[in-house]
Amino acid sequence: MDEVRDNREASRFEIVRDGRLSVLQYRRRATDIVLIHTEVPEALRGQGIASLLAHGALTAARAEGLPVVVICPFVRAYLRRHPEMRTESVREERG
Repeated sequence: MDEVRDNREASRFEIVRDGRLSVLQYRRRATDIVLIHTEVPEALRGQGIASLLAHGALTAARAEGLPVVVICPFVRAYLRRHPEMRTESVREERG
């Protein structure tokens, strides 16, 4: 199973598979976390990695009690497919 790692120094959640790095970039602010952009190498697309990153980021924010602002189009789509991950502390904005 792929591990989603929170690389705070680089402001991104990460998964490494087959030596390739996939990321979900974010910005932490004093009162929330903004999910900005998901990037998966072309060779790894279609394997569910972006969904793992979205789930990992939303789960980590929930565990920390951080409200989430979603700018990333992929995470917005993920929330439509997984409404159980949406809470009152998750809101969407256009980037």
